[in-house]
Amino acid sequence: MTGVTGERVLRRLTPAQRRVRGWLDRIDWALAGTAILFLLAYAWPILDPSLGHEWRVVCSAVTFGAWLLFGADYATRLWVARDRRTYFRKHLLDLAIVVLPALRPLRLLRLVVLLRVLNRKAASTLRGRVPLYVSVSASALVVCAALAVLDAERHAAGSNIKTFGSALWWAVVTVTTVGYGDHFPVTLAGRFVAGGLMIGGVALIGVVTASFAAWFIDRVRDDEEAEAQAATQRDLAVLTDRIEELTAEVRALRASAARERDRAPA
Repeated sequence: MTGVTGERVLRRLTPAQRRVRGWLDRIDWALAGTAILFLLAYAWPILDPSLGHEWRVVCSAVTFGAWLLFGADYATRLWVARDRRTYFRKHLLDLAIVVLPALRPLRLLRLVVLLRVLNRKAASTLRGRVPLYVSVSASALVVCAALAVLDAERHAAGSNIKTFGSALWWAVVTVTTVGYGDHFPVTLAGRFVAGGLMIGGVALIGVVTASFAAWFIDRVRDDEEAEAQAATQRDLAVLTDRIEELTAEVRALRASAARERDRAPA
């Protein structure tokens, strides 16, 4: 049914749109690689405050190039969409990734592209790999939040997050909703990152809970199916034995009837 629907959608596109759509399906991993390059270029100046001016220019060029690529990707996907209004409403986060580059900590929103690509690639084989997928997503979320809050808090007055270690510790206790309170953001940008991390932590807990519930239900269903199959096999075995007994009885009756006919006078 899905294949038929996809074919109908493709028929409604122009030849140029069909070619572009096929090309977009093949560049997902290139976008993921670009997102990783962006993360490296974003993290390097933060982790190394003494980085030279030339390398800072290179990192800025990489992040700017990633922004251009993601903007072009969004505009192209909007152009080839069958219903542009629906696509616009359902991809507001992708739009935010493109139009919010001026807010430095929020530039990490572009890394959502990486998770989106991984989600599209793993959608058909995600069952049974949820723990790995959640672990990678949680790790990426914690590291990105630590970088963003350190970038926002390092030089702020009254800040208690001055090193990547303290930022990473803050991100871990925040995403797990523990919140010791020994480190906390004091800037507006840092608090914005904290809010996003809290929401992400709650979402991850929900995913883990739902995944465990689905796994438990699948195990119970598998056990029930196995028990039902075993009961069916037992019933078939009993029925087969009974049929064999009835067959033997019928044969004995036929043999007895044949003997009676042979003894009967002509």
